[in-house]
Amino acid sequence: MKKSFYIVGFLTFFILGIGAMFEFLNWPYRGVIVSIGLLFLNFGLMPLYFYQKYKLAKH
Repeated sequence: MKKSFYIVGFLTFFILGIGAMFEFLNWPYRGVIVSIGLLFLNFGLMPLYFYQKYKLAKH
């Protein structure tokens, strides 16, 4: 579980970083890339984080 959290976290912030670079350089598809990064954050990383905290509090 912890390994998947780190993988999803890396992918999320990598995509957000690439999106930020596209924003600063005014390249096309920057909004799409940032949106995909935010989707990974909201529906990938955050649920994994709260599930991990729930499992730790349960024990």
